[in-house]
Amino acid sequence: MNKTQFDAILDVLHTVLPFTAPADVCLSRYFKDHPKLGARDRAEIAETVFGLLRHLPRLKWACGDKAGVIDWMVAYWAAVEKRNLKELTAIFDARRMEQAKAYKAVRWDEAPLAVRAALPQWTVDAMLADGFDEAAVLETGRAMLQSAPLDLRANTLKMKREPVQTELAAQGIESVPTPFSPWGLRVTGKPGLSRLTLFKEGAFEVQDEGSQLLALLTGARRGQMIADFCAGAGGKTLAIGAMMQSSGSLYAFDISEKRLSNLKPRLARSGLSNVRPQLIASENDTKIKRLAGKMDAVLVDAPCSGLGTLRRNPDLKYRQSAQSVVELNAKQASILASASRLVKQGGRLVYATCSFLPSENRKIVDAFLAGHPEFQLVDVRELLAKDKVELALDGECMQLSPMQHGTDGFFAAVMQRT
Repeated sequence: MNKTQFDAILDVLHTVLPFTAPADVCLSRYFKDHPKLGARDRAEIAETVFGLLRHLPRLKWACGDKAGVIDWMVAYWAAVEKRNLKELTAIFDARRMEQAKAYKAVRWDEAPLAVRAALPQWTVDAMLADGFDEAAVLETGRAMLQSAPLDLRANTLKMKREPVQTELAAQGIESVPTPFSPWGLRVTGKPGLSRLTLFKEGAFEVQDEGSQLLALLTGARRGQMIADFCAGAGGKTLAIGAMMQSSGSLYAFDISEKRLSNLKPRLARSGLSNVRPQLIASENDTKIKRLAGKMDAVLVDAPCSGLGTLRRNPDLKYRQSAQSVVELNAKQASILASASRLVKQGGRLVYATCSFLPSENRKIVDAFLAGHPEFQLVDVRELLAKDKVELALDGECMQLSPMQHGTDGFFAAVMQRT
């Protein structure tokens, strides 16, 4: 750790810690404003910022109520990373070094549950209320402290998975097939992929394996009419389009013009010609009403707390609250009900989130089914088995987790209009 890296980390943290903007956006902006930083400096800065955010509940407990950002940095390097304290003597004075020695002796097993799980108290309270026991809270929290792997999806419209893997290997980039998705590759390390000709030509997209499985659950085929109801930047849209082999009609709905504009360059690379991006004002937009009862499948990747992505976005647990989740629950129910009107008889409705809270997942689905007897729950294990995907699941719905499946914490329920 050198003075340049330390000062940069401090600057970034002061920007991130008000939690008014996503941490990755703050970090990207900082690197853009400081182009002279080398690759090694950037890696050290990014890893430290995200590591500190992951462990912030622990650091606040270890340092006490009056501590500030520098105290947390000292505690992070001493108590969490367990660095050799000699590494820090170039940065900290004698007083801070005494602090570091004290932090190194911290006993995490004596801390409250939320501290041991490195989760905010509101998150732990929500998990316990939703049926998690203490062991499950700890297991989930600790799994979210790891950094996420880098997964790719081969764009089968242009190139199958094995040739993509071979081409990457020729560029010195190691990867292995993902255990569940038939299109996925898990890359070793964090190489720069956007510079590769393979990427620019649309042979692959960066996409978590769990997200790929959500697309698979739509059962999309050639010539169908499909809707991605909350398309965002279109990762799942592109995967569904490849399943359809660029035939039929694939509607990508979203209320954000910015998110849909981010889809455009990805769509151009993909080679898909069947995607119809549609900006809508709300889930009740007239564009949606005109397509009622026409869709073979509708994917609803609903707005959610994002807690299942904490390995990638650790700041989310501070940017959400118990109240914001309640507000999301109302939005999730409304969006699911509206999207269901698009599904034709015999068609498929897939409800998904990147959360592990039942209040955002199974409870939303159960309430929907109670009010919509024309829909029936389909066992996702049977659907996945037909696609030769062997996935250990506890019930009819799909709940993925980093500790069991190595993916982000995705949930999905599949319903059919009977």
